[in-house]
Amino acid sequence: MKTKIKKSAKEFSNEFKKSLNTGIVAAFGFLIALIWKEVIVDFVEKISYASPIKGKLISALIVTLICALGIYISSKIFSSQK
Repeated sequence: MKTKIKKSAKEFSNEFKKSLNTGIVAAFGFLIALIWKEVIVDFVEKISYASPIKGKLISALIVTLICALGIYISSKIFSSQK
């Protein structure tokens, strides 16, 4: 009975650490995304100052492409570890 409890506690501890790590990485990733969003928006506004809607569309496309590329790369990295 004691070994089963210890094993369960160890598994819980490992899963908790993994979840905590995932949350911390997600928080840093969100912070990085916010910073880059400002840079991209400022850049697009400078190159398309004539039409603000066109600028927002361009910045949305750029952010979408960057995020899609990031998702693709991270899925390849994590799938190869299995």
